[in-house]
Formats: sequence, structure tokens, C-alpha cells
Amino acid sequence: DTTDDHTLLWLLNHIRLGIPELIVQVRHHKHTQVYAFFVTATYESLLRGADEIGLRKPVKAEFGGGMRSFSCEEDYIYENIENELYFFTSQERQNIIRYWLENLRAKQGESLHNIHFLEGQPIIPELAARGVIQQVFPLHEQRILKRLMKSWVQAVCEAQPLDDICDYFGVKIAMYFAWLGFYTSAMVYPAVFGSILYTFTESDQTSQDISCVVFAIFNVIWATLFLEEWKRRGAEFAYKWGTLDTPPESIEEPRPQFRGIKRISPVTSVEEFYYPPWKRLLFQCLVSLPVCLACLTLVFLLMLGCFQLQEFVLSIQELPRIIRFLPKIILAVIVTACDELYKKVAYWLNDMGVW
Repeated sequence: DTTDDHTLLWLLNHIRLGIPELIVQVRHHKHTQVYAFFVTATYESLLRGADEIGLRKPVKAEFGGGMRSFSCEEDYIYENIENELYFFTSQERQNIIRYWLENLRAKQGESLHNIHFLEGQPIIPELAARGVIQQVFPLHEQRILKRLMKSWVQAVCEAQPLDDICDYFGVKIAMYFAWLGFYTSAMVYPAVFGSILYTFTESDQTSQDISCVVFAIFNVIWATLFLEEWKRRGAEFAYKWGTLDTPPESIEEPRPQFRGIKRISPVTSVEEFYYPPWKRLLFQCLVSLPVCLACLTLVFLLMLGCFQLQEFVLSIQELPRIIRFLPKIILAVIVTACDELYKKVAYWLNDMGVW
């Protein structure tokens, strides 16, 4: 609500010029007085984005089947490529657009008011960290939410619609609820067996000891079977959702705050940001290590001072009882203050890419 027109136009111009694939609309909320950028993309732009990030999609059976990184040059080999509504899931569209937004980089010498960008620095994450951008989030699709509400939330004694959850929220969320449902179902067996064992156990100590041993053996067997069965079930879901043979680095999002020089990767032959290891090592030795040692020394001296003050206060018998708690109160305040200070230091070191 405090954003000026210059900032709005500056950001809007950078998005439109830097990411021509996006369609941006500016709207003003009359109740909160907040400006919002509504961002979307055409189907053709999403296809180019899928090619750019190497999104894995299922291949038609006549072309070998399985999963393969999307390529615009061979788009005809992928399943449902002709259907604009169903080729990309909701989560895949969001990932492509977020990738573009987070990789909108500043040029050398660019600035906005008192914000001076480094060359190659991501603009959107920096403006979000400075409070210029309040939030970046995807809008819900009410049509799909209503369908999930009926088939998932309001459904009783029915299987979870895991495929619909995967299409809307993504593989990670779907895999979590798949595990949660499997775990809940598997807990029925020890619950039933334990209840039966408790019912038929006599009140004497010998019977209780025997029941405990039997239940412990049952739990060992149950836990082993539970883990092995979940490995099989999880592998089935991973294969079904196309992440079984996906390398971990292609699932994890690249860190948008990473800064470096642009180069062609010798491994993937794709343009990437590269930061020389010797510079990182130099920063660790000359900045990170001294800062960490200084923080540890400061904490040690402050705690030592509080302990000395505690001994001094306790040695004076004439002081009121409440004064004797003063060193402990001071120590608690120091710990809280240091926690906030060191958190900011840790964020700064992390943003510099040293650890």
C-alpha cells in the first residue's frame, strides 16, 4: 500500500522485458490498498519453459514410453501434448512461472531507490527481502478445490485421490499424504493385536511379562514389514508420478540468491552461474571463520561475566532476595539478544554463499 508508481512501473517494465513469455496484469485492491501483479503465460510459453527447466513428462507408448525431459523440437512424442488443459498439471505451471520470476536477474549498475543490485542478482527475491514485494504465491483454482473437498476432505472411508492431489499440489505433497494414509492403515494391525492381547492377559505379573514379550516381538516383525512394504508402495508412486529415475538435482530448485559469472556448464552444456571455489574458500577463511570465532568469544565472555556477577551477588548476604536473581535475568536477556543477532549474521553468511 506504500509502493509508489515509479517502483510499480520499474518492476513491471523489468518483468515484461526480462521475461517476455509472461503475461502481467496490474490490479489494485480497494480494501487493502495493495497493488498486485497477476502473472500467467500462454501454452506455447509454458512449453518453452518446460524445455528450459528440463521438465520430465511421460512419452507416448509408440515412442518408447517412460519419462523424458521435455523438448520443444520433439513435442509430438509426449502424451496429451495436444490438450492444453491437461498436459501441464497445476503444480507444473506454477513451477515454470516461479522459475522465470526467481531468475529475473539485474544488470550491472541497476538500482531502485536505495536498493543497489549486483550484476546477476535475482530481482524478485531481493525486493521480497526488502519488503517492496509483500508476498509471492500461486492463486488457488476453486474448481479443483471444490472437487478435492468432496472427494478428499468430506469423503468418509474412501481412498485418498492421490493422483488429483499430485496434479494440484505436486509430488512431494502427494507422497506425504500417501505415506500418511499407508501409515494410518498399517497402525490398525498393532492396535487390534494389542487390544486382543490386553483383553486376554491375566492380572498376575507372569502373564503381563509374557504379553509384553509377545507384543515386543510382534512390533519388531510389524515394523520390518511396514518399512519394506512402504519401500515398494513408495516406488510404485514414484514410478507412476515420474520421479523414480529422476536425479535429485533436477527435483531440487536452484537457489535464486546464488550469484556468480555466467558460463556454459561443462557437464550439461547449459548456461549457468559459476562462482570460483577459491573465492568461496577465501571468504570462508578471511570472513566466515573470524566472524564465527568472534561470536563464540563474545558469548563466552558474556556468560563468564554473568557467572562472576552471580558469585559476587551471592557473596553479599545483605542484598534482597530478588536482587540475587538479577544475574540470571541478565543472562536470559543476553541469550535472547545474541540469538537475534547471530540469526542475522547467519543469514548474511548464508546469502554470501559460504556454507
